Amino acid sequence: MAIKSNIVIDQGADFSITVTAADADGDTMDLSGYTGRSWMKKSPSSSNYWVFSVTINESAGEVVVSMTSDDTTDLVPGRYLYDVEIISPANKVTRLVEGIVTVTPEITRPV
Repeated sequence: MAIKSNIVIDQGADFSITVTAADADGDTMDLSGYTGRSWMKKSPSSSNYWVFSVTINESAGEVVVSMTSDDTTDLVPGRYLYDVEIISPANKVTRLVEGIVTVTPEITRPV
C-alpha cells in the first residue's frame, strides 16, 4: 500500500522530495536494478500530465523525485494528483507514494 503524502511545489522554484522505500517489516529496501517513474495530473482520467525526474539511490533505498525551476515555471497554480512508482528488475510495479500536489503561484517572476 502506498504512503499518502501531500506536497507543495512553488511555481518557478526547484523542487525535490526524497522517499525511502521500505519492505513490509519496515526495513529499507535495496533498490539495485530498479527504475522509477512519477507523473502529476489534474485528475486520474486527464490526458495532460507533467513528468517528474526520478533518481534512485540503490543502496540507500531512496527515490528522489524532482523538477527544475524551468519545469515548475510552466505549471499553472492549483491542485493536482501525483504518484511515484518503482519498477523491479523483474518488471513488478509498486506504488511507493501518492497524494495531492498544490502548486503555489510565483509572485517575483522575471519579465
